Amino acid sequence: MKPDAKQITRTEAPDAGGSALPVVRKEGRRPYVRRKEVRAGGQGEGSQAPRPVGRPPEPVPQDLANELVAWLAAGKPLRQWCRLDGKPDFHTVYLWLDKDEEFARRIARAREDGHDVIADECKELADTQPADQVEVAWRRLQVETRLKLLAKWNPKKYGDRVGLDHAGGVKLTVITGVPSADQT
Repeated sequence: MKPDAKQITRTEAPDAGGSALPVVRKEGRRPYVRRKEVRAGGQGEGSQAPRPVGRPPEPVPQDLANELVAWLAAGKPLRQWCRLDGKPDFHTVYLWLDKDEEFARRIARAREDGHDVIADECKELADTQPADQVEVAWRRLQVETRLKLLAKWNPKKYGDRVGLDHAGGVKLTVITGVPSADQT
């Protein structure tokens, strides 16, 4: 605060809570009064839910949404797209997914299509004739890495089958050697 600025401090009458509210006024500025916060379901005036703080959410830009859907459908990762110049941060994309159900469905479908593209890449890598043993090991690593990622991302389609199917009933007879109540 400047040394030549005047500051006037006074206390107003107590509010409904019984506490006095200080009013500080600096010359040349509007007075600042701390107001009592009203919460939903609590004491105070009204029982309305508090309004969300901050700007209202903006709609998902359709040009970016269409570009991202095409990117993911080509089997490329989301974070790689977000690192490109002029693209939003991946946190922003996740907020869009939470906010817009239609956009979330389009992204889920694009990811499934992208998984199929990655599976096709695995087949191409495996079918290409390697030049030497080093390239064989490198290709094996590429294929195995992609298949492990696919198994994690989409276990129903690309995961190992672990379930046990049983068709029919099971009859179990236990013989203990102890006489039953009927035989005594």
